[in-house]
Amino acid sequence: MALPLIYVARHGETEWSLSGQHTGVTDIPLTENGEEAARRLGNRFRGMHFAQVFTSPLLRAKRTCELAGFGDRANILHDAMEWNYGRYEGVRTVDIHEERPGWDLFRDGCPEGETAAMVGARADRVIAAMRAAGGDVLLFSSSHFLRVLAARWLGLGATGGRHFVLDTAALSIFGYEHNNLDEPVIRVWNDTRHLHG
Repeated sequence: MALPLIYVARHGETEWSLSGQHTGVTDIPLTENGEEAARRLGNRFRGMHFAQVFTSPLLRAKRTCELAGFGDRANILHDAMEWNYGRYEGVRTVDIHEERPGWDLFRDGCPEGETAAMVGARADRVIAAMRAAGGDVLLFSSSHFLRVLAARWLGLGATGGRHFVLDTAALSIFGYEHNNLDEPVIRVWNDTRHLHG
């Protein structure tokens, strides 16, 4: 019997994802383009069955989940929240670098916010919940959290998330090689073909 697949979806576009502002706990809505992208993302899941659907409690993830067609059966997973950026909430990386040249989110974390290790601990709990679901799983969340989740899925340190760039409304799939629980892999990463006709 084939092992379950984990489908992870980043939320659609927001005003802050457009401007490059760090959007952690600020609950902002999708743009009109973000809503359309979420609907197109939903087309990728037609005819598929999921043992569990999870979403971050943040509006942008919940709305993406709803527009993709899963709002009525999604379970809120608080550990799937985006990185808490603390004092860097709403601030662009370029502006942080003016104050702190060389700052790196994954290495340095955020003042009054989270470190990569803290986000990694949450990612580990999300992985445990997904593996306990008893079948394929769909998760809606945000970019930096999902990047850490990918690193932890592979058994890398949370700082390994720096190597996984993720676009809005992108779909990724985690699974296993050789149908072996000891060989977790990324089967698909940052797939946005549904957004391009």
